Order: sequence, then structure tokens, then C-alpha cells
Amino acid sequence: MLIYTPKITSRIQYSFQLIFDTVWKMDYQLTEDVEVFHSHQGAKLNYSNKQLADECFLKAYGLLSEKGILDQELIFDTWSELPIFFQVKDSFLPFDVFSASFYLVSRYEEYLPHIKDHYERFTAKESLAFKHGFLHRPLINLWLKEFRKLLQRKFPSLEFPKTQFTYQSTIDIDNAYCFLEKGFVRTTASFVRSAIQLDKDAIKERKDVLLGKLPDPYDTFEYQLKLNEKYGIDVVYFVLLADYGLNDKNCSVYSRKFQLLIKHLGDYAEIGIHPSFASNKSFDTLSIEKKRLENILKKEVNLSRQHFLKLEIPKTYRNLLELSVSDDYTMGYAAHLGFRASICTPFYFYDLEVESSTKLKVHPFSVMDATLKYYLKSQPNEALSKIQLIIDEVKSVNGHFISLWHNETWSDYKEWKGWIHLYEQMLQYIKK
Repeated sequence: MLIYTPKITSRIQYSFQLIFDTVWKMDYQLTEDVEVFHSHQGAKLNYSNKQLADECFLKAYGLLSEKGILDQELIFDTWSELPIFFQVKDSFLPFDVFSASFYLVSRYEEYLPHIKDHYERFTAKESLAFKHGFLHRPLINLWLKEFRKLLQRKFPSLEFPKTQFTYQSTIDIDNAYCFLEKGFVRTTASFVRSAIQLDKDAIKERKDVLLGKLPDPYDTFEYQLKLNEKYGIDVVYFVLLADYGLNDKNCSVYSRKFQLLIKHLGDYAEIGIHPSFASNKSFDTLSIEKKRLENILKKEVNLSRQHFLKLEIPKTYRNLLELSVSDDYTMGYAAHLGFRASICTPFYFYDLEVESSTKLKVHPFSVMDATLKYYLKSQPNEALSKIQLIIDEVKSVNGHFISLWHNETWSDYKEWKGWIHLYEQMLQYIKK
């Protein structure tokens, strides 16, 4: 496929790579040369403001020729039962799919003024996707599915490589153990607190776990490994290795048992860093935490997901890039299921402030256990139905589904009572 455009900007280069290479995985070439375009005998597209002859003309809205971050006027319409914006006239498509995809994937709206939550995060309710009812759908993939059909009719000889639905499991270890490896001071304080509250059961339970009479409720790792082996699942663990703080209450980073657990998991899965809440205020803290994990694993760590999903674009991604992180899994919302970037395909981060594509690959997740339990107040059977709807959306476009779980979800303990089988039920649905 040859594509003509009057000027190949960094935004145009990025957007066409996103669609043709990242999603469609097909060969294409961009040119600014009209004569080369006219003489080309194969499939070709004209992406500009003016039709040249009788070629396939996709009218440019203008966003990809701009620089800087401006408040865009977004007017919505419908095409093939899908919401669209950046409409154009006298074009192969009724809207500029390249500009619209760029707007969503670059997270353009997150650079604009918005109201943050109490953790200073961009929320789903502030997003275009939530306000216009498509948060639960990978809209870009759905646009491209329809676009592809039209191109195949226009160019019957054009071949699109086949793609398949894929799944990746990701598990955050915020707190590997409920009672173990908390250190003398924290453990003593917990006993004192339970004594003040006259909670004899809590005292006995903690004592029995510490003495080895009972297993720690959050130590569900062997069960996870067996499940993922049974279903042949690709897994990534993200480990919190922070100093103790208000929002970082993990096990002691110096615990030998905790470190051996990390090494053990590393024999069966990829391990990434789970940068602490505190690391958002300090690059040095982020660097120290990553180095801790590398020292435990004795190898470089390239994967990351922010604790509390604390993502501040572009600052967070720039910090990760500076530490040679190649893949980040934070792109999602805490309070809602769905697609934060409106896509279910991993993509490279584009830094709008410097107008440049980067080498950081963003892996968007769409389902989290804590969202279902704490924010949506779902029961396990209701949670499964909600997950299945998301999976169906991803399967409809042969996309990549990523879920986010925590080790305590399998504990069948206290608030997680009754949730132990949900993950396997999800896997069974995926494999159907």
C-alpha cells in the first residue's frame, strides 16, 4: 500500500504506523512525491486536503499537521453503528480515522485541563469514551475492522495478514503475605491493635500463621502457577518493592522469604517492577526500586506497572524511558472496566509535548479484580458476566485482552470470600 501525503509529519508517521503496522501488520509506504504516487500500479491512498484524480481519497481533518496541544472541537456522529468524530466531506470515509485514532491513543485529552481524583489521577468519567458511551469498546479496532472491509472491496488483491485473539494475564503483588514478613514493629503493632479492639480471633489467627500452624491467606502463588500451567497462560507479575509508607504497605523488601518468592515466580513468568505511590514524587525512589528488583533477579528489568495505577502523562512515561523500561502496563482505569486508550492492541507511546514517538510500548488492560469488587460492588457471578462482555468485544476484533489480578483475590479470605474461582472461570471462557 502506497500512501501520499503532502508533508510527512511525526504525527502522520506515527498514526499510519499505528494502523498499518501495529494493528494490521501489513506493509505500506508513505510518500510526499505526487509523481511517484501517480505512477504506482498497486493499492494506494491519498491522505490530504484535495483529491488528485480518481484515487482512493481520505480527506485529512488537520490534526496530524498541527503542532502543540489545542482544545479540539469534537462533534459526534455515527458510522457503521460506531461513534465517530473529526468528520470530513467528500472522502472515502466520513471521518478522519487517522486523526481520531491519534487523538485517542496519544491520550490527547489527558494533556488538557481536567479534574483529578483524590489520588491525582485522570479518571474515566473525565474521558471522551465514558462521556460518549464507548469506554467498554475498543473503538479504534472496531473502526479499523470496518475500514479494512471497505479497502478490501476497493482493492480485491490487497492482502491483510491474519490476526488472532490473544490473552495475557498480569498479577500485581502489592502485599505478598497478609501476616508474614512484616517486620517486628509492624507485627507487634498489629497484635496491640487487635488487643485494644478485643479481637481474640485476629490475635489467634496471626499467631498461628506466624508459628506455621496455618498458611498465610495471601500466599496463593502455587495455586496461581498451577492454574496458569493448566490453561497455558502467559503471565507477568509486577512486584512492589517500596519503603513502607501511607500507600505502600508491602512486605519488607529485605525479607529473605519474599525475595525467594520473587525468584521462584521468575522461573515461571516474567517479572516487572510495580513502582510505588511514593515514586511518583521522586525519580531517585523509582530508580532505587527498579534496582532492588534487578538485584534480586540478577538481570535487567524492562516491564512496569504503576502502583495505584498512578499515571501522569507524559511525566510517568518519560521517567520509565530514562530507566530503560521498554513496556508499561498501567493504561487502564481503577474505577471502571474498559479501554482507556480505546484500543486493545499494544502500541508505542507518543509524547505530544515534544512531538515524537518513543520506544515505550504501552499494553492496555481492560479488566481488574479490584474494579469489580470495590468500585462496581459486584458479586462474583455478576463480575464474570461483566468480564465476558469485555472479552467478547476483544474477540470480535481479534485483539489482545489483558486482565489485572492481585494475589489476595485467590485467598477466599474475608472480603475476597467466594472470589477464588472467578479467574479460572474467566480462563475457561477465554479458551472456549
